[in-house]
Amino acid sequence: MPDALLQVWSMPGLLWLILTICIAGMVRGFTGFGTALIFVPVAGIFLPPAVVIGVITLTGIASTAALLPRAWGQANRPEVGLLALVALLTVPLGLWLLDHLPNQAIRWLVAGIATVTLIALVAGWRFSGYVSKPRLGGIGAVAGAIGGLTGLTGPVVILFYLAGRATAQSVRANTILFLAALDVVIVVNLLLRQAVTLNTAFLAAILAVPYFFTTLLGQSMFDPRHERLYRWAAYGVIASAVLTGLPIWT
Repeated sequence: MPDALLQVWSMPGLLWLILTICIAGMVRGFTGFGTALIFVPVAGIFLPPAVVIGVITLTGIASTAALLPRAWGQANRPEVGLLALVALLTVPLGLWLLDHLPNQAIRWLVAGIATVTLIALVAGWRFSGYVSKPRLGGIGAVAGAIGGLTGLTGPVVILFYLAGRATAQSVRANTILFLAALDVVIVVNLLLRQAVTLNTAFLAAILAVPYFFTTLLGQSMFDPRHERLYRWAAYGVIASAVLTGLPIWT
């Protein structure tokens, strides 16, 4: 066990991963989303996709502990519950694809999904129509598959909520609740597949400490009156992470 811990402490890029998770924690705390969009592209420079998924989902437990109590009372729980239930069924599909696709292809997919999500949000795409339960289930299914394959558990649902007419507080709470549920689903699947190594668990534990406290700091900064500021700050950080993590640099 000490050898595994020493390997993690001496791994290349650890300081960059700690810095990135701190920034991601701040953004997650005041917007309710953004951790995977920020962390996954950068982590992909230093870690294989399977390890990135294990680390980001295990580390997500820290933010859940910090954010879930407040979000629970503000979220639309029946709606989020349907999204999470269907996502539970498609996470294994994403993990299966993870085993069969090349690492570089997954990194490009991560960059593509994050970029499309960001462009749609910045462009201000909106809808005001009614979303039926089958369509809501479809959104959850796509989110689960993408989460299992890339670790990007949130983009599909984030886009769905931010593109609607919900308030910043509602978007934040629903997203926090969904990401918490999907993190649990992915962690359980990884454990069943025996895909979480001791090194992955140690790295997640190391990153979880600064992530927890920066998430609390970001939450303390949240003020619904500054919704526009929050969104644009998150967009800028996500864009920087996507550009940094493009496979062309490594």
